[in-house]
Amino acid sequence: MEPGAAAAGSRRVLRRLRDVMAGAGTAQQKLDQVVRIVAADMVAEVCSCYIRRAGDLLELFATEGLRPEAVHRTRLRIGEGLVGAIAATARPLALAEAQSHPDFAYRPETGEEVYHSLMGVPILRGGRVLGVLVVQNRTQRHYGEEEIEALQTIAMVLAEIAASGDLVSPVEQQPGEGNVTLPTRLDGVRLNVGLAVGQAVLHQPRVAIRRIVAEDIAAELERLRQATTAMQSAIDELLAQTDIPASGEHHDVLETYRMFAADRGWLQRIADAVRGGLTAEAAAQRVLDDTRARLSQATDPYIKERLADLEDVANRLQRHLTGNPVTAASQAELPEEFVVVARNMGPAELLDYDRRRLKGVVLEEGSPGAHVAVVARALDVPVVGRVKDVLLRVEAGDVVVVDGDDAIVVLRPSDDIVQAAQARIQVRQGRQQQYAALKDLPAQTKDGIAIELNLNVGMLIDLPYLDEAGAHGIGLFRTELQFMLRDDFPTVAQQSALYRRVLDQAGDRPVTFRTLDIGGDKLLPYMAGEPEENPAMGWRAVRIALDRPALLRQQLRAFIRAAAGKRLRVMFPMVAVIDEYDAAREVLSLELDRVRKRGGVLPSAVEAGAMLEVPALLWQLPDLLSRVDFVSVGTNDLMQFLFAADRGNARIAERYDYLSPAVLRVLADIARECNGAGKPFALCGEMAGDPLGAMALIGLGYRNLSMAPRSFGRVKAMVRSLDCRILCDFLATCGGDGKSLRVSLRNFAQDHDVTI
Repeated sequence: MEPGAAAAGSRRVLRRLRDVMAGAGTAQQKLDQVVRIVAADMVAEVCSCYIRRAGDLLELFATEGLRPEAVHRTRLRIGEGLVGAIAATARPLALAEAQSHPDFAYRPETGEEVYHSLMGVPILRGGRVLGVLVVQNRTQRHYGEEEIEALQTIAMVLAEIAASGDLVSPVEQQPGEGNVTLPTRLDGVRLNVGLAVGQAVLHQPRVAIRRIVAEDIAAELERLRQATTAMQSAIDELLAQTDIPASGEHHDVLETYRMFAADRGWLQRIADAVRGGLTAEAAAQRVLDDTRARLSQATDPYIKERLADLEDVANRLQRHLTGNPVTAASQAELPEEFVVVARNMGPAELLDYDRRRLKGVVLEEGSPGAHVAVVARALDVPVVGRVKDVLLRVEAGDVVVVDGDDAIVVLRPSDDIVQAAQARIQVRQGRQQQYAALKDLPAQTKDGIAIELNLNVGMLIDLPYLDEAGAHGIGLFRTELQFMLRDDFPTVAQQSALYRRVLDQAGDRPVTFRTLDIGGDKLLPYMAGEPEENPAMGWRAVRIALDRPALLRQQLRAFIRAAAGKRLRVMFPMVAVIDEYDAAREVLSLELDRVRKRGGVLPSAVEAGAMLEVPALLWQLPDLLSRVDFVSVGTNDLMQFLFAADRGNARIAERYDYLSPAVLRVLADIARECNGAGKPFALCGEMAGDPLGAMALIGLGYRNLSMAPRSFGRVKAMVRSLDCRILCDFLATCGGDGKSLRVSLRNFAQDHDVTI
């Protein structure tokens, strides 16, 4: 059949099927009509429909072309024969010579031995195979892609009949004993470690907005005021009733969430939108959409995840406006042990659920810095994020395994998978106790090499983890978030207040502030810019700072004021040539002179450094090291520039390995140059937070690593189980074939009992 004819046939058959579905008759009668229509319109001698029954069986329910007495008599197990293979793989199959296929299973009662070609597709609903639809021809017919797609579309219609309960009892269609469902594995990103098993509860908080245009603006403003007051009171009550500890990073997360809900700037923008003619609900959505559009361009997940908090608050406000302040999830009767599945969540949304029964969370979006992940850590709830299309694949009540350790989600697992997961849960509980026991122990290798383990943070909510993890200090404090969540530039006083709190909470531990890394994908709404084809390599970071010296001077002034009498460490990002560092360092000197001349209190010590993330600096290291007080290697940007691979592009983000010989040689050269010049050097980035990557770095000579809080315990355990001398000898023999050392390093760790 020609492609155009196939498409036309598909439209024609769907019109006829619509009439059948809307007409009178039982489900069996409709199914009998459907197979006749499909056989005629697809020019096939046979069309058969198999429906899944209890016991993992596929039963022939209707056919046009096979012997009628085979209906309800022919049964195949899932995985048996070609029909069973289609059900087992949940994938279509098209064969010009079906009988020669190794999976072909002959059933004499059907009379199908005269038919050579076969095309079949699974009948799917919510990721579950409900049956198989098959067409067959006597000749060796080569079915085209459009014919396969047409049959898949028809199978979607049949799924409604199969799921209706009129053909097979609804009890048989539910997962349970005697009705094995096919496991579906989905990959994601680790947001919080752990392992859990529970039934799926779908989290869908968005409120449908039925009125957009306001009829009475004054009345809408009053509705907004009342709803805001009610929402804030409800949040206070929710957070007061929570049974999680009252201290730690999660405590600051919830306090930050409370501030989001009471933020005057956010509420004022909503009120302004109401005055512009929108209803209060539409105004809240409008402000949310504007903020989302502003921040969603950022590829930095730490920044993007702040949107989840704002969406949570906006949804809560809209529910109060509609008179339904309680989420549907909290009203429903929840399973005894359940897993929440959502597009994204804010931290307080997680607290809406009964924590005694909440076992895990699965998100279509999210990143490790998400506030929901921080609260989940306090609750010891595993979270897997960026699970593509999970809401399309899962149904409420499905059994779900959440593997936060390996960032895997299994829908509708078999009994053996559930048993294996429960066994691993027991093992993990023992491992967490081991990490906690390391808190007060030094980060030192077995052969006595001390490693400074620091944290990468960007908000006050991250700071309590300094004590909880026993970190050496803050290796990277991102300052741009304070700017990105505002509608105007924060003043020197506002910046200084934040930096002072950071230094006060850090105490005697070192803090390295990175000057603004804005521009590119991190846009400020109040700073004009032009679209760029390659924003990661465009007008950003120190390039903006030097072109807008007042912005840099104000930030450096705030640093100096906050660090009065204390040690100040500042590093400049995205330095590509020596002149850029010199110019930025000169601005810092000017600000220090300004305080000195005015009789102000200076920091007790000032250290200035550069982030090494632009490859051009690799050939300027001797000159750079003669100027800086320290160097910090930023592996995230360095990797994407070395490989010319945009780390925000999902197709190639995982294509290149930081454990490849090329990267390790670059990092080894940096370590050798810095040691030769006697200058301190550190490394911050995802590589430092991966126990295997951190192990390689230690072998290359790195003694100062900075990572996200979630990675700290795993890396510290690795450090204390490592013999650095043996590792260095091993690395000296690797990399000759040009392949990634990941497998070799993993084998080394296993052979030498290194905890990874």
